[in-house]
Amino acid sequence: MPWQGTQSRPVGQLVFKLAAYSMLVAAAPAAATLFVVGSPLLQWGLLMLIWAASVLLVATRLLTPRLTLARELLAQIRNRSFENLEQAQVPQGDELNTLIWEVYRTGRVLEKEIQQLQRMEDYRREFLGNVSHELKTPIFSIRGFAETLLEANPEDEATRQAFLQKILHNADRLAHLVRDLSDISRLETGALQMQMAPCNLVSLVREVIESMEPLAAARQVSLRITATENMPSVLADRERLRQVLVNLVDNAIKYNNPGGFVEVRLEAIPQQHSVRVAVVDNGIGIAPQHIPRLTERFYRVDRSRSREQGGTGLGLAIVKHILQAHRTRLQIESTPGRGSTFAFVLPAASV
Repeated sequence: MPWQGTQSRPVGQLVFKLAAYSMLVAAAPAAATLFVVGSPLLQWGLLMLIWAASVLLVATRLLTPRLTLARELLAQIRNRSFENLEQAQVPQGDELNTLIWEVYRTGRVLEKEIQQLQRMEDYRREFLGNVSHELKTPIFSIRGFAETLLEANPEDEATRQAFLQKILHNADRLAHLVRDLSDISRLETGALQMQMAPCNLVSLVREVIESMEPLAAARQVSLRITATENMPSVLADRERLRQVLVNLVDNAIKYNNPGGFVEVRLEAIPQQHSVRVAVVDNGIGIAPQHIPRLTERFYRVDRSRSREQGGTGLGLAIVKHILQAHRTRLQIESTPGRGSTFAFVLPAASV
């Protein structure tokens, strides 16, 4: 970039440059006039004409191209066209070059803002489309089951119970989706504040493991916890950290195979005064191309299987935002067919 700064040159430099160039242009004709014309009055008149012509010539050469460039660039910016902005990268010079440079900077700022607005609009459209799609399935299911019940034989108790269970399942799915949408909205806007306090991580993980045992047993997956000795407490919001662990363990169970395992590993890192938490499984794994997008809202590796598992598509997005509020991030490693590791690091609480 030819010119990194935007500090204005001394006022009048352009006028000085114009005058100096004009004097140089007019010097030779003026000297010839003094030798050829005898009358002082006539000499003076001719000198003034020569000076005026020189000023006009220099102004045309010096000012017109840059004024034209500035006008064209402003017209392009007004039309939200930024393809030719590089022409405004003029070298450091007088006030007019400074003005053109400011046009360049203004164009670049507007270009970035417009691109950001376009990304936000695309994100909004995609989000609304995803929400509509996620809501549509349980709503249509509830409606279909209710209509079937209305038409069914009222004495068929088995059918009635089966359809009522399906209606309840889909109603729960809607409730979970609304809850997750509310959580992620509050996390993104900062309305949900973290209540940081020393937290016994081993105790919390045991509580989570115990609460997930029925699901693990139904999927024939074993749960376990390993921790280094003298595990320190961590500084965290206990309830939100529970939410993170539940989401990660729940996913590890659901995307596992019968006979598989899910292990929560706690490792103290004394040198960094922190603790590493890792949820490890030997399940189906994730292909590398999917890993960067796993924490996007509603992103699913396998849409049909995800819905069968009952997920809302927001779990990992919530995990990401909770960890960001704890000033850490989710680390994901996975190999298809061999399993996955979801890990993060938390600061140890001061004693």
